[in-house]
Amino acid sequence: MDYTKALEYIHSIDWRGSRPGLSRVSELLEKLGNPQDSLKFIHVGGTNGKGSFCSMLSSVLTASGLKTGLFTSPYIESFNERMMINGQEISNDELAELTYKVSIIADKMDDPPTEFELISALAMLYFKQNNCDIVVLEVGLGGRLDATNVIKNSVISVITGIALDHTAILGDTVEEIALEKAGIIKQGRGVLLGCATAPEHKEAVKKVISDTALSNSSEIFFTDPSAVKIHSQSLDGTEFDYKSYKNVRIPLLGSYQIFNAANVLEAVDLLNHIGYSISEKAIKTGLLQSKWKARFEKICDDPTVFFDGSHNPQGVSETVKSIKKYFGDKKVIVVTGVLADKDYMTMSKMISSVAKHVYTITPDNPRALPSDALSDIYRDLSVDSQACNSIKNAVSTALKHARECGLPVFVLGSLYTYSDVKKAVASAKSDVL
Repeated sequence: MDYTKALEYIHSIDWRGSRPGLSRVSELLEKLGNPQDSLKFIHVGGTNGKGSFCSMLSSVLTASGLKTGLFTSPYIESFNERMMINGQEISNDELAELTYKVSIIADKMDDPPTEFELISALAMLYFKQNNCDIVVLEVGLGGRLDATNVIKNSVISVITGIALDHTAILGDTVEEIALEKAGIIKQGRGVLLGCATAPEHKEAVKKVISDTALSNSSEIFFTDPSAVKIHSQSLDGTEFDYKSYKNVRIPLLGSYQIFNAANVLEAVDLLNHIGYSISEKAIKTGLLQSKWKARFEKICDDPTVFFDGSHNPQGVSETVKSIKKYFGDKKVIVVTGVLADKDYMTMSKMISSVAKHVYTITPDNPRALPSDALSDIYRDLSVDSQACNSIKNAVSTALKHARECGLPVFVLGSLYTYSDVKKAVASAKSDVL
């Protein structure tokens, strides 16, 4: 099996979709020798901020000398991004080799695994085969019944915060969603509750997570956003203090990344509390070297183009705050598309507060809201808007507009559009040249 065949196998329609439960992945991993049982994990759940947190923490752990695995989803440009060791993606050859090993077992199962379960098993085998010291493991969806929750040896659990998202699967209230995500808390292992929860939900979320921690005899720790003191914040990065940590610098943009970094500092303190020895030098080096695509990422200059994968109201709210922080009262040009089952009215109202002109697209998804319907919403909000028939058309038109009026462009929405957006930006730039 070569790399192309491996990807075809992984994405096979036979196991597309989400079917909560741990029986299939448990059976698959058991037949693979339970590679996960000899690994140590930092298990990370939450609605927003998981990916950025995982990336920054894994960078810190790598800088401290630990051989660090990182498992995240979804991928942005290359499937191999989902499994990394010390910041390096799994190679095509190793992915093909491991996929073949897993396929031999998966093909014989009466109840075959879902795509995510298959990928999770592949990752466990990959990290075990490479003798990782620790693995930063991002939950796929929810927590309690997520395939990653098959692990037994999480040294700590982290819940970055809770918001109303995936309500059809996880529950209609923040309490129900928090309970699902609290399912990753392990008996007697510390848990960190980060600060990525909307103020109106914080007390309800804190109670659910605290009660679950108590029932598991798990000590709970909290990130304190009021302890963040910002020294400077610009498109070159941010410098801040957090508690005893002084003059910490991060290159990741977006005001919310400061608080994701504060979560990382708390997580490191918790790890040191249970016996790890991660120096302040490793912390600062790791944070300064951290990278994460598609979160308030500048992908182009002249004109300036940013991509941000915000796709729920809390995420969009943070993005809008960041736009205002970096650009003040200056309006921006927006390219965006949404799914019809998201709270697009709330998100559109937020975006309209910073948008001079909005170019709408229809995401490549059966649940997409048509671009003309979204464009009508922005016009009703008194924002000039134009429906576009493709990402390429929307991006090229937006870039032309941006050059004429000297404004930045923000592409907001699904992470799955990132690769197409970058290609469209490159094409529009080459057309000008």
